[in-house]
Order: sequence, then C-alpha cells, then structure tokens
Amino acid sequence: MATNLKITPINGPLGAEICGINLANISDSEFEAIHLAWLDNCVILLRGQELTDQDLINFSKRLGTLDFAPVQETGRRFVKGYPEIYVISNVIENGQPIGSLGAGEAVWHTDMSYLEEPPKASMVYALEIPPVGGKTYFCNMYKALELLPNSLQTRINGLRLKHDGTYNSGGYLREGVEAIDDPVTSEGVYHPLICSHPETNRPVLYLGRRRNAYIEGLTLDESDKLLDEIWSYATHEEIAWGHKWMVGDVVLWDNRCTMHKRDSFNPETRRVLHRTQIKGQTRPSA
Repeated sequence: MATNLKITPINGPLGAEICGINLANISDSEFEAIHLAWLDNCVILLRGQELTDQDLINFSKRLGTLDFAPVQETGRRFVKGYPEIYVISNVIENGQPIGSLGAGEAVWHTDMSYLEEPPKASMVYALEIPPVGGKTYFCNMYKALELLPNSLQTRINGLRLKHDGTYNSGGYLREGVEAIDDPVTSEGVYHPLICSHPETNRPVLYLGRRRNAYIEGLTLDESDKLLDEIWSYATHEEIAWGHKWMVGDVVLWDNRCTMHKRDSFNPETRRVLHRTQIKGQTRPSA
C-alpha cells in the first residue's frame, strides 16, 4: 500500500473516507486497498478528485465490466462518446435536460434492482453541486437485516420480492414502459428478500424500493402489510449516513448491501454528477 493512502472509517454505521490518492493514477496495491475498504465499509468517499470521464471509466473498470448508461426519461442515453457515463442533473440546455432525476427527492432505493442481474456497484463523481440540498443518504442493509426481529427474519426467509421496473427513484416513468400501478402485474423481476453477498458471504436484506413492490405468493394486502413491517426497520437513522457533496467528491457504493436516497434542492441551482455502474457477477441469491 502506498504510504500516502489513508483509510478512515466514517463515524457511523457504514462508510469510509480514503485520502492521499489520485484515482486517475493508482497502483495495483492501492486499488486492492480501496477494494477491501469498499467491501468492509459498503461505501467509500474520496474528496478533491480531478477526473476526466475516461479517468472515471478506467477506474470503474478495475472493479468489473461496466453497464451502459440506462435511457433517461427524455430518451437521451449517455455522455456523447462515453456510453458508460450516466448524467444525474437538473440542468436544462437548449430546452432539454442534460441528465436525469431533476431536482426533486429521490426515495430509498437500490440501483436498477429491476434487472435479472443488478449492478454490483455504482460510482458517482461530483462536477457541480448546489449550495443547499441534494444530500445523499446511505443505509447498511446488513444491519437492516440484523434489526429485524428473529420471528420476522424467519417469516421472510425464502420469500421473493418483485422489484418494480416501472418508475425510477425520482418517480419518473422509465422509457418504453407502460404506467401500471398494480404491483402484481407491473414490470419487474423477483429476487430473494434475504440474500447472500457474493463476495463477503454475509446475509443481507435486499429491498430495492417500496413503490410497486410485491412479495410473491401473497395477496396484495398481505404483501403490503408485510413490506410495511419490513420497511419500518430497514431505514432507521442508526443504520444510515448522510453525505453532503462537494465538487471533486467521488463516492463508490455497494448496491448489494446498501440503499440510498437524495434530498431535493432548489431547481434554480445547478447539480451535475457523472455515474458509472459495474455489472453484477451473479444475480442476488438466497
């Protein structure tokens, strides 16, 4: 490990800050240290980075094969020339949004869990940040499972949850999808509620998001009641950490053992983030 690299766990239930490193130029040993810190802490933060889109892609590829950016609400897909870069922004240029998710609140979710093989990681680089608002929160889904009473863990063990593919975390209808608000028949895929993390082998609660979620084999009323009970534990403040962004921040999180959400902010201010996503090695498994 390079002598300048320093890993400091954040004083909370997850997260670590890594200092003394430039992601655009790292050694294999430095990467291994970052990777282990990420697995141990679920989320890592690196401040003061100065990256090109290619730098962001190059580092992300060290974690695995990258997904192409999903289609945004407007039909726009990615940064020109960089199909792996997804733009999160409220900025309007020439009458068109340059990115996705706008300035509103983004509810608790796990990225793209409506896929058969969801991405294992997301990495975001902050280019422009509003003076107030837009804070991102992360919660530890290992600890969420531990918070569930034993009787509830036993009840949901082996059950599968439908992860809705109709709306994104900002509440926008996904491109090319019909607006169906019946959780039983809406677009989505099923994953086990309790999964085994493929790299740490630790059991973890896997929820995705609440809207249009449905537990296989139950009536809709039974499913809603059980999900309401699970969600009452899943996002306790004691297992969550909030990050206030600065320009140059890079945040890498593990989609398999975290959820995240975002505060709203003044739409008259600018927020521009570039995101990459790393493909999952396997679909979530019980």
